[in-house]
Amino acid sequence: MARIVLIEDSPTDRAVFTQWLTKAGHEVLEADNAEDGLKLVREQSPQLVLMDVVLPGMSGFQATRAMARDAATKHIPVVIVSTKAMETDKAWGLRQGAADYIVKPPREEELIARINQLVV
Repeated sequence: MARIVLIEDSPTDRAVFTQWLTKAGHEVLEADNAEDGLKLVREQSPQLVLMDVVLPGMSGFQATRAMARDAATKHIPVVIVSTKAMETDKAWGLRQGAADYIVKPPREEELIARINQLVV
């Protein structure tokens, strides 16, 4: 079981992803914006962060870059889950330090499998 910080501003997506992750045996901590999410990451030292891109205030790309540059959080894998589906968006997300990039809406099995590969 991994501790996962979910940074997602959509209440519906937060509820669905939390349900899937909890069912798969993970502990989920939620934030609805990047600033609160980064604070949660620093306080809780999760094994993984699930990050939306389009967020109020700081974007998920900016938050991923901030985590990658911070010695305290750079070891924590970030999986971006976003509606931004262009190849350039994926490439940019990976360049910011994301370990993986999944386009919404993900299939439950695919999301859990890709997360489990990173937290084992």
